[in-house]
Amino acid sequence: MNAEPHGTRETVTYALTGARGGFARTLLAQTRFTPDVEPAVLCDLDTEGVLALAAELGFPAEGPGSLTVATDRAGIEAARAAGRTAVIADVSLLAGAAYDILVEATGSPAVGYRAARTALTGGHHVAMVSKEVDSVSGIELASLAADSGLVYTTATGDQPANLIQLFTWAHGLGLEIVAIGKSGEYDLVFDPERGTVTQLDETIDAPALGGLLKLDRESPEGVRTTLAARAEAVAGLKRSAAADYCEMSVVATSTGFTPDVEAMHYPVARTAELADIYALREHGGVVTRPGVVDVFSVLRLPEEASFAGGVFVVVRTHDTVTWELLRQKGHVVSRDGRYACIYLPYHLMGVETPTTLRDAVLRGIPAGSPSPAQHAVLAGRATENLSAGTVLTMGGHHHEVTGVAPVLLPAADAPAGTAPLYLAAHATLVRDVAAGSLLTLDDVSGYDPDLLAAWNAGRDAYPTTPTTTP
Repeated sequence: MNAEPHGTRETVTYALTGARGGFARTLLAQTRFTPDVEPAVLCDLDTEGVLALAAELGFPAEGPGSLTVATDRAGIEAARAAGRTAVIADVSLLAGAAYDILVEATGSPAVGYRAARTALTGGHHVAMVSKEVDSVSGIELASLAADSGLVYTTATGDQPANLIQLFTWAHGLGLEIVAIGKSGEYDLVFDPERGTVTQLDETIDAPALGGLLKLDRESPEGVRTTLAARAEAVAGLKRSAAADYCEMSVVATSTGFTPDVEAMHYPVARTAELADIYALREHGGVVTRPGVVDVFSVLRLPEEASFAGGVFVVVRTHDTVTWELLRQKGHVVSRDGRYACIYLPYHLMGVETPTTLRDAVLRGIPAGSPSPAQHAVLAGRATENLSAGTVLTMGGHHHEVTGVAPVLLPAADAPAGTAPLYLAAHATLVRDVAAGSLLTLDDVSGYDPDLLAAWNAGRDAYPTTPTTTP
């Protein structure tokens, strides 16, 4: 760090954008009970909804700790002077507000980028929850923060930060890491009595899974054959999400690990199988090289514990005696003893984020690499023939882009002019794009010019080998 951490007292204050969202709720619910971390300013277009949320969470209605709507900087100052949290609709008002760190959770690439940049130029740290923003402009924002003696960080409790921290821990121990990743957001819960599999609120018939609950580890192709059969059995479910690709692109910038294939492997896997599945292909797994980031779909029975959107690292074992001892203690080790999987079966969203806010403000420590680089590109391929004039609308819980499938490319393999997915979101096609084509910047217009500038700044240079000092 080039300067003293911004916070100099025990209480850390934060501003929060997207204050009515799911992540925001979990953060507010937890900091309601953390006297050393408190909300200073909450920003959302629905200010009345924020007040209603606060009431539901038990914030006081009057006096210190209560919330009040402010429409100008004077109103924010008056609220803070009275020990109250200011609620604003206009994100530009954050420029003059007093707080230690911005938690950016709008999910809007353009709005979130401007909010984060304004915070950094105003001397505030930034905890970036909006992975859509990070996937386009995170490297430029991290550079700006470093130049200003500030912290730009992912937020613990969300999968990117949790996985980066697990990677950093394993790397620091000298473990030889082959693959890292997370589970998809929703488990595949197989009911053997009914022969059905349920993913969140969708249930399909999948009787074939009854005979596929164990991997075939006996033949060289056995693991991959089982995985292919499982994928066919649950083909009626959409298991991948744009959010998964976006999160793994953020992880790539801090770790140097990149996807093995652009659609990622997405194996249907039980937790105890991960060390066998993420072994190198020469040892029966799916991985073609070390240094891979990936996502898997959890397969479990109704009574079994969930992976809960958790994260994992798969490492080489080297000393078989050590890892056989650890296998006996319940750790996940591959059948041949060459690989082990270390995992955290949870992500607690904003419930865990206060740890990041304290570390950033009081200690100057990010939950990620202090110098991320553009190791991977989150791009998009048309899933159908798209006509000129089509608006690439972004929406839904996972911020999917209509008519476009997310793909994650190693940066060295991304053709020049590839459009980052969340720069193209809400832009308009200026020419026809055939199904299967990778979107390029020449295909679209109406994207945010400041986001493009930030993207280009991050693309200037990137290492060609995995990060060694996360």
